[in-house]
Amino acid sequence: MSDSTFTIPIGPQHPALKEPEHITVTIDGEYVVDVKVRLGYVHRGGEKAFEARTYTQGLYLVERICGICAMAHQLCYANNVEGLLGITPPRRADFIRTIIAELERVHSHLLWVGIAGHEIGWDTLFMYTWRDRELVLDLMELATGNRVTHATNAIGGVRRDLTPDMINQILKGMRHLEERVKYYAKAVPAERTVMKRAVGVGILKPQEAVDLCAVGPTLRASGIKRDIRKDDPYSAYDETPFDIITNDGCDVAARVLVRVGELFESLKILDYCIEHLPSGPIRVRVPINVPPAENVSIVEAPRGEDIHYGKSNGTDKPERYKVRAPTLANWASVPTMLKGGYVADLPITLAAIDPCMSCTDRIAIIDIGKRKKWVGSTDQLRRHIKKCHGK
Repeated sequence: MSDSTFTIPIGPQHPALKEPEHITVTIDGEYVVDVKVRLGYVHRGGEKAFEARTYTQGLYLVERICGICAMAHQLCYANNVEGLLGITPPRRADFIRTIIAELERVHSHLLWVGIAGHEIGWDTLFMYTWRDRELVLDLMELATGNRVTHATNAIGGVRRDLTPDMINQILKGMRHLEERVKYYAKAVPAERTVMKRAVGVGILKPQEAVDLCAVGPTLRASGIKRDIRKDDPYSAYDETPFDIITNDGCDVAARVLVRVGELFESLKILDYCIEHLPSGPIRVRVPINVPPAENVSIVEAPRGEDIHYGKSNGTDKPERYKVRAPTLANWASVPTMLKGGYVADLPITLAAIDPCMSCTDRIAIIDIGKRKKWVGSTDQLRRHIKKCHGK
């Protein structure tokens, strides 16, 4: 390190961070020359907690991984357990799942566009989008009974059906949202504040995005046309027409525009699913115990690919359950986005991947001497802590 450079620690506690994380930034004047990211400050023991709960109880635990992606995580979990059981939910349930998942995507993207405006200094955009997301939350509460953790899914289908009155209110809300999204699609590119602070900032080239395993809007804003809803469809996405939104700008502005474009596609998906909602049951009965098997499920959460791994052992509780949230995949690209940029661009560049630390962090115990990594039981961890601290 030369005499002209010095490091700035950001976190674990910092006004710019909504959740604890630690980023060490090396700067030379106003330029960022190196970035190191350290994860692991919000470990909640979720994966271990699954092993002590039945598969049905796990449905409500998995929603708490992320409040904004609650439906995505629960849908991925339900798909995983249904795969372990070898069952297929009714087609009406598939369509209802898709409707709630896309409402959640609209909510998430509106929330993020507002945060982007806030980070740049355009708080009017923040107020507008957060006002509109209240309508989406109202529609989700109407359809599921809850605003944040929706508890929509059951193993083998969904818990609640959509009535004609619910459908009419959802359609009415969508027409209003469509007009608002049209406004944002015109206002955001025309606002000089956004473009000055976003164009050419946080560059992530296409090959870098692929090599660093970026996912979701972060990947598509680098011009890579990849979306699990198209590439490996689930629920009703196998027959739902929509386009994959990409942008070759490879910067923060591209990430903003991709999310705005995806709002239109989500509304298109909602229109199709409501118009073609099939009749029939919404749930099938499933056994309590799950035969020994392994399964990997994947859905396109608002932030990108959400991957779940489940292993059953013939009981009513999983032997192992693992979650790879999309933010964990996108963190690897953050140092590349930040290097060479201005210190002042740190907040919006970090925000551009729409990070969620609480659904990312996990912990593993590493025995340095034996170079062995293990995940212990609760009793083993207690004994390890007692040995280390002498208590």
